[in-house]
Amino acid sequence: MRPTILPALLLTATALPAFAQGDIDNGEKAFRKCQACHVVRDDNGDVLAGRNARTGPNLYGVIGRVAGTEPDFRNYSAPMREAGEAGLIWTKKDFVAFLQDPTVFLQTYLDDNKARSKMAFKTRSEDEARDLFAFIESFAPTQAN
Repeated sequence: MRPTILPALLLTATALPAFAQGDIDNGEKAFRKCQACHVVRDDNGDVLAGRNARTGPNLYGVIGRVAGTEPDFRNYSAPMREAGEAGLIWTKKDFVAFLQDPTVFLQTYLDDNKARSKMAFKTRSEDEARDLFAFIESFAPTQAN
């Protein structure tokens, strides 16, 4: 019986990192809730995900972007702009934390309990936030070498 346990443990151990990365398909389903406010539109103007939403910023290229700096979006809250000025760059860790509770994230990041986010949406779980990150990241612009 022991020889079958080791392969099962190895399979489980190798599956865990993929799960922690997020599931793009689940993220696509979860993005349906986001598309009322957000779109993923590439530099050519092609809509890759969502609709022609304008309430929130375009999420194309958001990963690695300084917070509050999407060039075609001018309606950021003062705390979001302040977070960007303080050095907030959208990494997986911060993006996932932000999606779970945008206001608490900004309050913590800025050490200001009066800071508020204009985004009222919160993900149901960290897994859903990771899935959304994986989905958004799948549209990342390619880097020229």
